[in-house]
This record gives sequence, structure tokens and C-alpha cells, in this order.
Amino acid sequence: MFESIAYAAGQPAGGNPIGAFLPLILIFVIFYFLLIRPQQKRQKKHQEMIASLQAGDEIVTSGGIYGKIDKVLDDKTFLVEIANGVKITLSRTAVATKTDQDNGGKEEK
Repeated sequence: MFESIAYAAGQPAGGNPIGAFLPLILIFVIFYFLLIRPQQKRQKKHQEMIASLQAGDEIVTSGGIYGKIDKVLDDKTFLVEIANGVKITLSRTAVATKTDQDNGGKEEK
């Protein structure tokens, strides 16, 4: 009687090893489509907007300062007029958004 119980306990548990990783794979796929992919799209759109900036564009900095690009100094910096006669040098990476001039200064979406 006890021999059959001991024999049953000695058997290795069988099963599909992929079945154990299936929930983990499913969670990764969900995270990719809900978090990673949309973030990459937003980042690509922002990089395209930064690359297309030119003199005369109205912008908002990451610090919340509204200004107008007066001059493109080089591929990394701008001269931005934030008030009459007040100009600052600003890095391209500090630009948060480009404002729509026809929209009364409201941000683009």
C-alpha cells in the first residue's frame, strides 16, 4: 500500500514549459502595446517637431516660457525672444511644444 504512494511521489511533474512562461509573455505583449509603443510614437513626433523648428516659430520651453525663435544659431541652439528686446539662447532639447500662431498662442495637440 505505501509502495504505490512512494512510487507516485517519485514521478517528475510533466507539462509544457511554455505554459509556465505564457502569462509572463502575455504581460510583456500587453505592456508593449499599451505603454512602450505609444511612448515611442510620441517621442518620434516630438523629435520631428524639434527638427522642423525655424526662425519665426513660436514655442513653449520645458520651463513654461513662451517665446519666438529669432535666429537659429546652430543645429543645437536658438536665439529666442521672450519679450520686446529680451533674447535668450536656448537649446533645442529645451523646447516642449510649438504653438500655433493662428490659434492665439494656444498649444498644438
